[in-house]
Amino acid sequence: YGHSNQLRQARAMGDYLIVGVHTDEEIAKHKGPPVFTQEERYKMVQAIKWVDEIAPGAPYVTTLETLDKYNCDFCVHGDDITLTIDGKDTYEEVKTAGRYRECKRTQGVSTTDLVGRMLLMTKAHHSNIDEDLDYRKHTDNFGKGPKGHSPWTGVSQFLQTSQKIIQFASGKEPQPGDTIIYVAGAFDLFHIGHVDFLEKVHQLAEKPYIIVGLHFDQEVNRYKGKNYPIMNIHERTLSVLACRYVSEVVIGAPYAVTADLLDHFRVTLVCHGMTEVVPDKDGSDPYKEPKRRGIFQLVDSGSNLTTDLIVQRIIKNRLEFEARNQKKEAKELAVLEAMKRLEEEKH
Repeated sequence: YGHSNQLRQARAMGDYLIVGVHTDEEIAKHKGPPVFTQEERYKMVQAIKWVDEIAPGAPYVTTLETLDKYNCDFCVHGDDITLTIDGKDTYEEVKTAGRYRECKRTQGVSTTDLVGRMLLMTKAHHSNIDEDLDYRKHTDNFGKGPKGHSPWTGVSQFLQTSQKIIQFASGKEPQPGDTIIYVAGAFDLFHIGHVDFLEKVHQLAEKPYIIVGLHFDQEVNRYKGKNYPIMNIHERTLSVLACRYVSEVVIGAPYAVTADLLDHFRVTLVCHGMTEVVPDKDGSDPYKEPKRRGIFQLVDSGSNLTTDLIVQRIIKNRLEFEARNQKKEAKELAVLEAMKRLEEEKH
């Protein structure tokens, strides 16, 4: 949602937004291993509602040649400096030519931060298993466990405001003739599996109006166990709202899809993916009512990517990611020191 916020701001500066997405090779060279493959990232960026077009395989250093190739007037980046592997500003050329604009970085989140949260999941003190067990050898530790607790309470630095939700929301009411479709879940670490599912749901109707019910953190922790969710409810809200297939979000939706909820939103169809449906606290089926009404449908996204798999990717390459995070922190420190020196020289 930090990336989405940057793209939202960039889109507001012009009429048409082209997003350059780097290859895996380019990222590995300059930043360390990417979490998602380039194909996944191309698809993810394309699914963000402020993006008009993507430029796959964009070079890490943005040149005037690249801007001219895509007929762009200027390029936009966040107000954090990005450096090449040898310490050069990647936007130097376009800045000198006056074809650079800046947008505000979203406070309280970064890829480094989210990777850090996932790495925390591998520490035994964040789970209910014995300290002396090698956490990484036990893949079932991602699984269920009522005594599990999540790092979201003390890890997220993100502060939600009503203004931010308004900026991300579509603001569109359902129109006559719209098919109102309701889906619910955690939508944690909003990823390509979620996008594929929402795209399939979107294709079910001519005029779809998709409402996503997001469960509160405690609820997600109840049915996912251990250290989930990685992103808190506020972060998940923005991530889902940024998707072009989503019209509305219910923040803290009830786990059971009730008659009241269906009537209130005038829901015509309720969909769920192929993942397991955990019973409600009282053991009942949370989809009992939509099934009774004959408006429940299972939708196969065709994707096998899950939040668990993303976390496993991070843990599998744990040492590489820890090195990446340390490298990033050292780089940020160097930039801060350079800026401080510049300030002192001014005075």
